[in-house]
Amino acid sequence: MAAPPDPDVPARERILDAAEQLFAAHGFDATPTSRIAGLAGVPKGLVHYYFRRKPDLLEALVERLPHPVRGADVAVAGDVLAGLRALVTALDRALDGSAVLSHLLWREADTHPAVRAALQRRTGELEDAVHEVLTTGGGAPGRVRGAARLLAAAIGHRHALARHADDAPADMEAELAFVADGL
Repeated sequence: MAAPPDPDVPARERILDAAEQLFAAHGFDATPTSRIAGLAGVPKGLVHYYFRRKPDLLEALVERLPHPVRGADVAVAGDVLAGLRALVTALDRALDGSAVLSHLLWREADTHPAVRAALQRRTGELEDAVHEVLTTGGGAPGRVRGAARLLAAAIGHRHALARHADDAPADMEAELAFVADGL
């Protein structure tokens, strides 16, 4: 049984907390807004006041994902591998609190174009971060964009799915070394 909603938390945040919890447990389509309102401790009309349509809740949940780490903040001049390790470590730290949310959103991206578009924007931000690390680390300019796309896809996959599996590798050392050596 869920704890009663905290009246000190703004209603909009309680609604998002409830939606995240219920969508993760039961799926988007199987969760009525009345159940979200009940768990959030608000009238159903307030859910629709903040979120005109139920898919708007999913879009708002995308914004709750931590923004990717800026590559320039973790890059190591002249050392691609050290910069990539720092980037993955910083991303792991930033995304650890959103494992359920991340999985939920990737699951719903297939059927909700707005969620898919928002996640694609996030993927672009991740690619840009990897690109910054690679260029600062001294990667060969002609290969950097392709390597950034490849590695961003691997990191994104790890954060969306593989990192949360019981048999997932603990790190990405092999992938990071492969890209660093290739540059």
